[in-house]
Amino acid sequence: MAVSSYFPRRLPAPDRARLLASIVEASTRKAKDEVPVLVFDLDGTLLDNRPRVVRIFHELAEHWRKRHPAIADRLARCVTEDIVYGLHENLKLQGVEDPALLEEGFAYWKDRFFIDPYMQYDVAVPGARDFVSSCYAAGATIVYLTGRDLPNMALGTFGSLRDHGFPIGVVGTSLVTKPAFDIPDTVFKHDVAPSLSRHGRVAAVFDNEPANCNLLLEHHPHAHCVFLDTHHAPNPPPLDPRAQVIESFEIE
Repeated sequence: MAVSSYFPRRLPAPDRARLLASIVEASTRKAKDEVPVLVFDLDGTLLDNRPRVVRIFHELAEHWRKRHPAIADRLARCVTEDIVYGLHENLKLQGVEDPALLEEGFAYWKDRFFIDPYMQYDVAVPGARDFVSSCYAAGATIVYLTGRDLPNMALGTFGSLRDHGFPIGVVGTSLVTKPAFDIPDTVFKHDVAPSLSRHGRVAAVFDNEPANCNLLLEHHPHAHCVFLDTHHAPNPPPLDPRAQVIESFEIE
């Protein structure tokens, strides 16, 4: 992926380790205190969905094999490290230039990317599982707040989190999804953000979109805010200076 504009703000590894350790410590529930709540986005935060795109591109390669063999060959060789933000941009990188073919490829991807069976191809961001598990073991309630929608992606998301070893489906965890696909993610999170306090004291929030980090800080100004500098939508707003920037959850 291209180096992002937030690269200069990324914490060096020792500082990242100290930040994550402090959040684990803040996850410890003390007598008579409110339960600490940690809020995690999924795509680009805890989970890397680029392998999902690669899987779909490999299937698209077979779909186009007879009609567009040269493009199919490139798609079949696509790997995770080739994937950038934006489907049209990814198709162009694989040699798709014709507007009609771009739209056909986009439709093929869209019909698969947002449904349960393809959630299995995501992989965990380095260190994410161990970090979330440590926070949960310390006593925090874990809220997965995602722009994925309930009708099409909730079951696959639950299974993916379970299979990757994240705490899910147990007391003290919650998966919060959009009720409908066509609700913009930022609108959804803005509407949900105030109600996160129903779980307890929001101690930390994690997201890979600057707009979402900013709105979560508006509602929970005393929480740690951690921005995952992985990939994000183009033309983002300036990131709140209170947010800490990391690219993984690795502590070594």
